[in-house]
Amino acid sequence: MKTPLIIAVDGPAASGKGTIAARLATTYGLPHLDTGLLYRAVGMGLLDRGGALEDAALAGTVAAALDVSDLSDTERLTSRGAGEAASRVAGYPGVRAALLEFQRTFAAQTSGSVLDGRDIGTVIAPHATAKLFVTATPEVRARRRWLQLTGRGEAIAYEEMLADIIRRDERDAGRGAAPMIQADDAVLLDTTDMDIETAFDAARRIVEAARVRHGL
Repeated sequence: MKTPLIIAVDGPAASGKGTIAARLATTYGLPHLDTGLLYRAVGMGLLDRGGALEDAALAGTVAAALDVSDLSDTERLTSRGAGEAASRVAGYPGVRAALLEFQRTFAAQTSGSVLDGRDIGTVIAPHATAKLFVTATPEVRARRRWLQLTGRGEAIAYEEMLADIIRRDERDAGRGAAPMIQADDAVLLDTTDMDIETAFDAARRIVEAARVRHGL
């Protein structure tokens, strides 16, 4: 039986990991899961129920009931508010436990898969064929996210966006449950000085090198 190609793309917010993962999925004809959308959907679902982001128990209940259809409103789920909500609920062990099997099942498809998030290479798919940790300086990531949000009408100052990015980095790296860290066998891809084409080409070459190592 042919070994499936599993690509794990981790990294902080606005590093470019989502765009890179989506393009890798298209290039290799693999299904793609942006795991950040799961946590964003939980955060927004919690708020929709009138819950507080501090309510870990209710967040776990929302996560356990999550359905693929809850990921359809991508514009809402990629808003600034959804990102902040996701970062808050992602640290709750009950939320992570509820979503763990969903993500691992997706990763284990016989056709292969591409997943991006913050703990793919360390927790969800530690056996992945290729692991990338995509990052950039906080200032560059804040500018990217600021341009994205202001481009669709969200009012936010760059300085506020930078503060958000730094706060989320600290929260994601410092949480007790599956913190955001680079897997020991992941390849670091710093996109600070790269446009998306250069970054994608570098990512593709990392995957190709991994395929050679695994005889795929």
